[in-house]
Amino acid sequence: MSAEYSIQVDPSRDLIRIRMSGFFTLADVDGFLAARAKAHAELTCRRNAHLTINDLREMKIQSQEIVDAFRAMLAAPEYRSRRLAFIVSSTLARSQLGRALANRHARCFEDSDAAEAWLLGAGEESQAA
Repeated sequence: MSAEYSIQVDPSRDLIRIRMSGFFTLADVDGFLAARAKAHAELTCRRNAHLTINDLREMKIQSQEIVDAFRAMLAAPEYRSRRLAFIVSSTLARSQLGRALANRHARCFEDSDAAEAWLLGAGEESQAA
């Protein structure tokens, strides 16, 4: 399955919604980065004040090269979210995500409602990748 992704912006909630699926190549990662930059330009909040939810349930296990590319992408300070929630299903995908996050604070969920509740909640503030 080739890579697919979608990015929706909700400026009224300072929210970026991402869905990623399939197996990514470096060209797919580059395309995603361009789409992410365009989406972030639609936000009206101050830099790094937005929230991000990323649904990875349809994501395939990625090559180490792509995990490294995602790690670099998550480290970009200009796109760092105030909170970052991932929706994952596979234990192996969760393990790969953990390596890509490289000790950055984010939370993984198996349920989209729980992810969104945490993301939009007024509880614990955190800096995420």
